[in-house]
Amino acid sequence: MDIGFIGLGIMGRPMAKNLLKAGYSLTVYDKFAKADDLVALGAKAGLSNKDVASKSDVIITMLPNSPHVREAVLGKDGVLEGAKKGTILVDMSSIAPGASQEICAAVKEKGVVMIDAPVSGGEPKAIDGTLAIMVGGDEKAFQTVKPILDKMGASVIRTGDIGAGNVTKLANQIIVALNIAAVAEAFTLATKAGVNPEAVFNAIKGGLAGSTVMNAKVPMMLDGNFKPGFRIDLHIKDLQNALDTAHALNVPVPLTANVMETMQALKMEDLGSSDHSAILRFYEKLAKVEVRK
Repeated sequence: MDIGFIGLGIMGRPMAKNLLKAGYSLTVYDKFAKADDLVALGAKAGLSNKDVASKSDVIITMLPNSPHVREAVLGKDGVLEGAKKGTILVDMSSIAPGASQEICAAVKEKGVVMIDAPVSGGEPKAIDGTLAIMVGGDEKAFQTVKPILDKMGASVIRTGDIGAGNVTKLANQIIVALNIAAVAEAFTLATKAGVNPEAVFNAIKGGLAGSTVMNAKVPMMLDGNFKPGFRIDLHIKDLQNALDTAHALNVPVPLTANVMETMQALKMEDLGSSDHSAILRFYEKLAKVEVRK
């Protein structure tokens, strides 16, 4: 099976490498990035989105947001111009569920089947192939591509029809953002009260307050390490999609709106490229304290 991979950013590049390691034939392309390292591993360099599609049975897109996916798939020299009838398009970008449904309807007219399959886990899990992959779309198409997805993720779950994958991802991103904010708030309080934050972490991580988010982000906070695994700018994008989707469905999401404003404040402080664990910096500034070991 020939696979096309479009989007070689912080997530897409290691995901493509895992497919190459699994022995798949890969044609890769990114409008803004070179693919020399992937070519060295055995990939073929595509000339455009159209070119990649013309050489592939399955096309994977991993792009920043809805407009980028629309352009790559439906635009000039896009996937749809090169794709053959029966091609499966797997969009692994985190975009608005409504956009997934619109793009799916457009490609269906040419006989292309689309599923949305956003991921969670950040760069570390993209590198080691243990992402959580949330899928929406046709069951038959899902079963066809599941062995491919299994090479990039430890958990691959179909949650419904097209768009359901991105609805699931929005739920994930809301929970992650609020969890990080709660952790930052709590550890700022502990530090200001004169209690060692590392001791607090060790005391509570095995209890009900413990979480994957806490285990991943608190050590970074205590080291003052805000090197991005998942940038604040990207989380802002996801929360905006969550807010837009919620408002369209008349669902109140006040906590999401609150943490969105926190992230926007950090972006204004030129911290948009920092890891989302840098939410801690917002609380540190207000409390005039530094949370460190």
